[in-house]
Amino acid sequence: MDKETPLSLPLILTSKETTFSPPQTTVQQSTEQADRPTNKIPESMVSFKEESNKIKDLSDVEKTSLTEFKQMVQEAISNKDNKDFNFLTNSDEPSSDMSIWGIPLLKDERTDVILLKFLRAREFKVKESFEMLKNSFLWRKAFSIDDLVNEDVGDDLEKVVFMHGYDKEGHPRTRFLKWRVQFLERSIRKLDFRPGGVNTIFQVSDLKNSPGPGKRELRLATKQALQLLQDNYPEFVAKQVFINVPWWYLAFYSMMSPFMTQRTKSKFVFASPAKTAETLFKYVAPEHVPIQYGGLSVDYCDCNPEFTIDDPAAVVTVKPATKQTVEIIVNEKCTIVWELRVVGWEVSYSAEYVPNNEGSYTINIQKPKKMTAIDEPVISHSFKISELGKLLLTIDNPTSKKKTLLYRFKVEPLTE
Repeated sequence: MDKETPLSLPLILTSKETTFSPPQTTVQQSTEQADRPTNKIPESMVSFKEESNKIKDLSDVEKTSLTEFKQMVQEAISNKDNKDFNFLTNSDEPSSDMSIWGIPLLKDERTDVILLKFLRAREFKVKESFEMLKNSFLWRKAFSIDDLVNEDVGDDLEKVVFMHGYDKEGHPRTRFLKWRVQFLERSIRKLDFRPGGVNTIFQVSDLKNSPGPGKRELRLATKQALQLLQDNYPEFVAKQVFINVPWWYLAFYSMMSPFMTQRTKSKFVFASPAKTAETLFKYVAPEHVPIQYGGLSVDYCDCNPEFTIDDPAAVVTVKPATKQTVEIIVNEKCTIVWELRVVGWEVSYSAEYVPNNEGSYTINIQKPKKMTAIDEPVISHSFKISELGKLLLTIDNPTSKKKTLLYRFKVEPLTE
C-alpha cells in the first residue's frame, strides 16, 4: 500500500476475552523445552478489561453521581422551558424521544452504560459530564451523524479499514473525518450497551505507510480527529494499539499528547515493526489476529478453509538456540489436520508420526525444512492415522532470538 495516510489506519475488534482450549477429542498434547500453553490472561491485559457498568459494582460516590446525572438529563428532556436539548427536535417532536448511538435515553438500563461513559470521561463530575453530553448532541446534530451512518463516503477508504474478530490515503481532511466517524459509529452500534456486556472496542492502528512528520495535513487531521473523538466518543476505546510505529511517530505523539486527557493517554500502546505480533498477542488471541500481522486469521480469503477464528490456537515461545517439540498424542483412528507458523520464521520445521507399536516405523511427514522470512507465513498439513501413536512437530531455532510458535489442530473421524 503506497498511498499516504492522513491518520492511522484503524483495525477495530470488539473486546472479548478468548482463552485456549484443545479441541474436544481424545487427542492429548504437550510441549518439550518450553512453557505449555495456558489459559491465564497475561498481566498486561488487566488494564484492557472493561470497568464494570453494573450498579452494584459502583462506589457510593459513583452511584450518587449517576443518579444526579440521570435527574439532570430527565429534567432537561421533560421541561419544555429548559433549552439544553431543545435544539435536538422540531417543535412538533417530543424531546423525550432523543437517542444516541441508536439507544433511546432514559428508557432502560442501557442509559446507565452511556451516562457512565460521560461520567468517567469527566471523573464523575456531574455538571461537566452534563455539559459534555449536551455538546456531543450539538456536534452530532451539526455533523448529521444519524444520516452519515448510512451515507456512501467512497469505496477507496473502505479498503483500508475493516471489522475483524469478536474482539486500514492524502484525501481531504473533511472527507477523511467523515469516513473515520462513520466507521466508528457503525462499530459502536454493534456493541451491547447493557451492564455486563461488551461496551468498548479494541482498536489497532497500522502506521506502516503513514507520511512523515513534515506533512502539515497529517498534523492538522490528527489534532482535529483526536479532539473530536475524545470529546464525542468517551470511554469507547478500551485499548488503542499503534503497530509498525516509525521512529518519528513517538516525537509526533508527544506534540499531540497535551491535547489528550491522562485517561485517554493511558490507553495507548506503541509497538515497533519488530514487536507488532508480540504486542498484539498480549491483547488478542492469535486466531483473531490477521495473518499479515503475525496471526492466523485468513477469514477474508479462501486460502485455508480448514480453520477459522473460532478454532483456538496455542502460543509457545521457542528459546534461542533450542529445539521445540510439540507432542500430540492420538488415541483413536482419525485424520488429524494442523497448521502452524513461527513469526518471522528463520527456523527449521519438521513433522513425524511415531506409532505406539514398537515394531512399527516412524513416519516422516515433513523432513527438516529451513523456513525463511519470505516463505509462506502459515503451513498446513494433514495425516491419516490408522494406528495409535503421537504426532511430533519440531521447530529448531538456531538464532540468538526467541521465536513465537503458533499452532492448532483438529481431528476428523475416519469414514469407513
